[in-house]
Amino acid sequence: MPLIKVQTSVSTPEKSEVETLLKSLSASLAKHLGKPESYVMTAFEPNIPMTFAGTTDPVCYMEIKSIGLPESKTKTMSADFCQTINKALDIPVNRIYIEFANAPGTLWGWNGTTFG
Repeated sequence: MPLIKVQTSVSTPEKSEVETLLKSLSASLAKHLGKPESYVMTAFEPNIPMTFAGTTDPVCYMEIKSIGLPESKTKTMSADFCQTINKALDIPVNRIYIEFANAPGTLWGWNGTTFG
């Protein structure tokens, strides 16, 4: 049920680098939320035409969605995930936006049903 999606303007890194990044994000998200990693999904979309602050310098937009996403953890998660993206993709942390969304169980489908 937790999802972390990364969209960025940077070119596609090597496949192994992308896989390492996604596995790191998956493990971190599960730990932050206290949920089994077996439910975590990650996605990476490079080469997206994007601007931020009026420039096309490297930029990243992330979505983090989960059922029961606690607002009390978003600051810690933001710091962690911004650092992870900075190290993996060399994007300055002040050019990374993260949208946190708490999804109702009835609006999250899986395995032919919903979580609500």
